[in-house]
Amino acid sequence: MSKYIASSAIQGAHELIHRVDKQLQETIAKHGPETKVEFTNTAYYLPIIFGMTGVEVATLGEMVPALEYCRDLLQPVPSGGLWTPYLGTTLDAGMATLMAEEILMGIGFVNSTQPEPYDWEGSYISPVPGSDKCLNGPIDDIQLRAWGIQLVDGRMPGFAAVIGCAKSNEVAVQIVRELQRRNILVFLSGNVNGRSVIQQLMEEGVELGYDTYTVPFGTNTESTSYALGFATRSALTFGGLKGGQPKEILEYNEHRTFAFALALGPIDDLKYATAAGAINYGFPAIADTRIPNIFPSGLTLYEAVVSLPFDEIEGQDDIERADRLVQRCIEVRGVKIKITEVPVPVPYGSAFEGERVRRADMRIEFGGKQSRAFEYLHMVPLDEVEDHKIEIIGPGFEDVPEEGAMDLGILVKVAGRKMQEDFEPVLERQIHYFTNGASGVQHIGQRDIAWIRVSKAAAEKGFNLKHFGEILYARMHADFGAILDKVQVTIITDPEEHAKWLEKARVAYDFRNRRLADMTDESVDTFYSCTLCQSFAPNHVCMISPERLGLCGAYNWLDCRASYEINPTGPNQPVEKGNCQDPVKGYWDNITKFVQDTSHGMVEQVSMYSIMEYPMTSCGCFECIMMIVPEANGFMTVSREDPSMTPAGMTFSTLAGTAGGGLQTPGVMGHGKFFITSKKFIKADGGLKRMVWMSSFLKESMAEELKEAAIREGDPDLIDKIADERVATTVEELLAYIEEKGHPALTMPPLF
Repeated sequence: MSKYIASSAIQGAHELIHRVDKQLQETIAKHGPETKVEFTNTAYYLPIIFGMTGVEVATLGEMVPALEYCRDLLQPVPSGGLWTPYLGTTLDAGMATLMAEEILMGIGFVNSTQPEPYDWEGSYISPVPGSDKCLNGPIDDIQLRAWGIQLVDGRMPGFAAVIGCAKSNEVAVQIVRELQRRNILVFLSGNVNGRSVIQQLMEEGVELGYDTYTVPFGTNTESTSYALGFATRSALTFGGLKGGQPKEILEYNEHRTFAFALALGPIDDLKYATAAGAINYGFPAIADTRIPNIFPSGLTLYEAVVSLPFDEIEGQDDIERADRLVQRCIEVRGVKIKITEVPVPVPYGSAFEGERVRRADMRIEFGGKQSRAFEYLHMVPLDEVEDHKIEIIGPGFEDVPEEGAMDLGILVKVAGRKMQEDFEPVLERQIHYFTNGASGVQHIGQRDIAWIRVSKAAAEKGFNLKHFGEILYARMHADFGAILDKVQVTIITDPEEHAKWLEKARVAYDFRNRRLADMTDESVDTFYSCTLCQSFAPNHVCMISPERLGLCGAYNWLDCRASYEINPTGPNQPVEKGNCQDPVKGYWDNITKFVQDTSHGMVEQVSMYSIMEYPMTSCGCFECIMMIVPEANGFMTVSREDPSMTPAGMTFSTLAGTAGGGLQTPGVMGHGKFFITSKKFIKADGGLKRMVWMSSFLKESMAEELKEAAIREGDPDLIDKIADERVATTVEELLAYIEEKGHPALTMPPLF
């Protein structure tokens, strides 16, 4: 490590600890050693200290030994001659700096000089430059968990700690906009000669707060410790780690939290010391001024410290230089960006996925009652795909009268070295989500029952058939770039071509159905886990098998296998079943051990096929909630779309409090709606014949599948014997209905 950086970092640490010591003694003398210390609305005490040492600092008096520990980490400031230090001395000084900064922030809360999180969900109303009302303080636990799912699944790739002051207000705004565009969380702190990047953004009217992923911690360098505290709490919350596990916490952040520090403007000793602390976490530091570079040290993925003088960056102007600076930061940290730059003339984003286009607002309709729309994705050899080729076969909808309809086919050819035939239906299903992201476009259904509407407003802005191809091309590459090398889209409206490809697609659909139908839990040696929702249900583990899809309904066994291929360290991990201990209830020894370990010991075991004995835990994302109705000797299930009262005396939202949060409650279980049609559906408890009440939404949306399942169970009229909210919302009404219909649950063995 460079002599200059090392000596500056250690010098900065010494000066900080001396200053903190003095302020701590003054505060103890004023308030007393028993005075309570805490970061408002956060757990883990002072998180960096707790994470690194296991010590719970809850009072001013307990800060004294913590600060002494910081002092013990320091070595004398090196001076004179060529010096090649042991790297650990500088890193120790960095960690001492972060912990001392955290103590200083805690003192600030006691002295009421530190901001507390506001009740307005992080929004900052009419901020005044220079006012503390723009400052956030530490991220509260509610927001930490709210961001958790995005940090886990990669939608939020990581965070950037931006420290100091940019060359100009325009540059500050551009840097933040480039980070926001990539969904990177931005933490702001520090100043240069009394001027902060926070003030620059406020002066330009940039909205700061949780809603915009741009959080101002404070205008001093010490407040940067909140960012590292956030990283520590992330490891404790989502990594299942405990205080006093420094090695594990730092390794978690190195491999799971893709963060970096961007220092704007000249760097003083304290900033060097703070940067050294960040490097412990595997977070590189990038400076826009000339400082010594530090090449790979083993602590960070690539370079540890990178000097990128702003005025020397290739670019025509400062705005372009700012863009390149952000790109370099991303390259240094190895951030995997999931960015959707879709060249369409309407707004695009996940906020529009639930948008509905009413008939009165509709320009054109594909599918539905008046026409046929289908979508078909299939893999072909690499040399048979022309990447980004978007072809329209047939006329556009410009000559179709308003509120008219026409046939549409969406044909997607994909190729990739890691692409597999099994992934085809997984990727094809994404067409629904991808097209729904366009404002003014509604997509419902899949395969050959797709139903798409384009609004008049979208058409007036220039949205046309080619834009369907642009959306799919961009999103397929953005979300599945790990397995796809080429994507080609053909939009078909020509009647002859439409009929030809529809027939080909239906042959493929039938093949996939038969292939999936032939898959059973017994036919595979491996199930898959899903821990995607541990961010808000830390002990929840979903186990997904060929005959039991995830309780959210969004993941089946093939989806998980594809997910694992795309992201081997992600939330979907293969788990070998091991020895079968009970084939009826669904117990395997390896599954039991995996659930125990991954739930942090909170779940003893899980039955794959029972709701009455060790049912699977639920996170809160379930499509349906199932619950025992003892009086009827059976079960009821209510779908998320159903707001009505149930025979349990609770609505879906109330029941969710009983089933969610990773709880394991016999007789209560969240599940995916299509699990109802599985042969393994509560097999140990009597299967589908135990269902005595079901939301009408499920009956109607799954009519064909439920009919087939009823025939398979030997009772073709079973679905009609099951009550719904239209005939029963109380136990008394339910009993009267099933007795009238002669429901089989009444004659089955007692559940208790």
